[in-house]
Amino acid sequence: MTFARRKTLALIALAAACAIGGAQAQEPYPSKPIRFIVPYPAGGGTDTIARLIGTQLSQRWGQPVVVENKPGASGILGNDLVAKAPGDGYTVLMGITAVVQIPALYKKVPYRLEDLTPVSQIAKSADLLMVPRDSGVTTLAQFVDKARAAPGTLNYGTYGNATSSHMNGERFKQQAGIAITHIPYQGSGPEMAALLGGQLTLAFVDATAAYPHIKSDKLNILAITGAQRHPALPQVPTMTEAGYPGLEANGWFGMFVPASTPRPIVDKLGAEISAIVQSPELNKRLTDMGLIAVGSLPGDFKTQVEKDAAHWKAVAESARISMD
Repeated sequence: MTFARRKTLALIALAAACAIGGAQAQEPYPSKPIRFIVPYPAGGGTDTIARLIGTQLSQRWGQPVVVENKPGASGILGNDLVAKAPGDGYTVLMGITAVVQIPALYKKVPYRLEDLTPVSQIAKSADLLMVPRDSGVTTLAQFVDKARAAPGTLNYGTYGNATSSHMNGERFKQQAGIAITHIPYQGSGPEMAALLGGQLTLAFVDATAAYPHIKSDKLNILAITGAQRHPALPQVPTMTEAGYPGLEANGWFGMFVPASTPRPIVDKLGAEISAIVQSPELNKRLTDMGLIAVGSLPGDFKTQVEKDAAHWKAVAESARISMD
């Protein structure tokens, strides 16, 4: 982290602390344990990141940070819990891209996106387009030619219905004008196992799950979604570079609080989490997971959330993907 960035974060934290002290002279924030709500089961990437950040935040602030897993309904239950929680800074959502995708996929959602205030984008991810090496396919153009020559005979795997991988896959099919069968799996782990086992001819695999296999002699990586090439895979082109624009949106992990949370608390929490993510220790842990560390401040994350919400809504409508 640069000196200028450290100074900026320190000033934001100081200003927020002063404002909080004025607004809440009785009990300056934080004065009791903080809950991190993870809307997915324990042991996954979202849970791991929440616990890493929670440990650091607890050490810095001298208050316990308790991670609570509230899985169910594709993350809706946990998201809704935070959206309806008191806006006091003590209930924080550790969310993923699904936060902005769910309103575009479900007609009835118990909360609005506006009920959550962005705090910090923790890290970015992407989907890798991978094929078995024995397929002989080494470029995306070769795969498209193969699919066009035999419509309906090839397939592609994703880590679940209505996930980023599913929407990216359908967008790709439309743009390439190919007919390939979608095979959804219950997560990236089973999907990767199917790809390695030869049951899939193509797979959109989350970078965190694909990372341990990027040097495998059984797989070829054809392209990557997102706006930029992955630092660990500089030779792999983006989908746009490969001739298929419109898949520039990255997946991400990010933190939110209820919309009623006072701005000084949002800013103080955002500045602290940003500093934690930018620390060498957390940065390395995220990189080792195949992610790109971000650690943005609330305003920047809000802009990203609004942009991505519009993007995924357009993709869902164009591909006619709905969970209702």
